[in-house]
Amino acid sequence: MRRSLWPGLSACALAVFGLAPAAGQTSCQPELTFKETRFSEMQEQHRTWTAVLTVDASSCATTSGSFFISFIRLKEVAPDMLFSEEFTWRPGRVEVAVDFWADEAVLDYWIGSIALCPCRD
Repeated sequence: MRRSLWPGLSACALAVFGLAPAAGQTSCQPELTFKETRFSEMQEQHRTWTAVLTVDASSCATTSGSFFISFIRLKEVAPDMLFSEEFTWRPGRVEVAVDFWADEAVLDYWIGSIALCPCRD
């Protein structure tokens, strides 16, 4: 029975160590900052929440990556709801948008997570 565990353990170890950064390689993260947020006027029973973010990716060797914005949504006849939306960053200015129904509003929002990027040498 012990022999049958080794292939599985070996595969798990390879998967875990294969995902780890190579020796000496470091990971960085761009800096995202909210500059402006707004709700659009009502159109066909919904409004669009938009945000403008600035992205400082000077430490990254890549030119784009993913990030999540987390929200607490208020609704007139339902409990508050926490959810996240995925977006793509690029250096400079990024505008993102999320649609909400007429009876919904944003109580709070924040950068939920930002994917790591390889560091610039």
